[in-house]
Order: sequence, then C-alpha cells, then structure tokens
Amino acid sequence: MAAPRWIEALTGSLEDKKRWRAYKARVRELPAGYRTAVEGIERYLMYTGPADGEYLIQMIEDLGDLFERAAADGTPIKQIVGDDPVEFVETFKSNYGISAWISKEQRRLNDAIQHAESQEQPQ
Repeated sequence: MAAPRWIEALTGSLEDKKRWRAYKARVRELPAGYRTAVEGIERYLMYTGPADGEYLIQMIEDLGDLFERAAADGTPIKQIVGDDPVEFVETFKSNYGISAWISKEQRRLNDAIQHAESQEQPQ
C-alpha cells in the first residue's frame, strides 16, 4: 500500500529513504579507509551539493559504486581523488549539472545585490 502523498510531502520520498539506507549499508561494508573517504565526501556533498534529494541520492549512489569498484580493484584512495579532494568533488558534482544550477544562483545573487545597491538613496 502506497503512502499518501501528503505524508511524503512532509517527510520526503519513501523510495529515497530506502535508497539512502541501502547506500549507507553498502558504505558500511567498505574497507575502513574507503569508508572514511566516502563519508567525508558525503558530508561535503550534504553542504555543497544539490538541494534536490533525487540528485543527491543519485550522486551518492554513484559515489558508492565508484568506491566499491576501487576497493575491489585495490585502487589507492589518492588515485581516486587526486591531490585536491575538493576539486575532485566539484568535478564529480559537475557531471550532474549541479555547477550550472549553482552558477545560475550565484548570478541571481549578484544581480539582486546590484539591484539593491541601485535602489539605495544617497545619504
């Protein structure tokens, strides 16, 4: 029986919650170093990633896939994220169109401030 839409509107998608739990279970199975790296990237994505839950879930599932394969192949973490983990995550996010959304919002913020400044009256 499907949950009424109003419940999902208040609590979020039940399907997304199932996907989140499945992802977290996969991460718990990673070797310690890989798990720590994924959790660090995940935390960064929570603050800088998309506000849309569907994008975020897709990103972290793909992140889990990447690190599961790397762990299975014995790929060193440094080889995955490179010398600059922030650059790695920003590039990773750009594959999902997130940077375009952020750029648009940054332009809107700049436009709003310029408009506000034009409305200021000299004192």
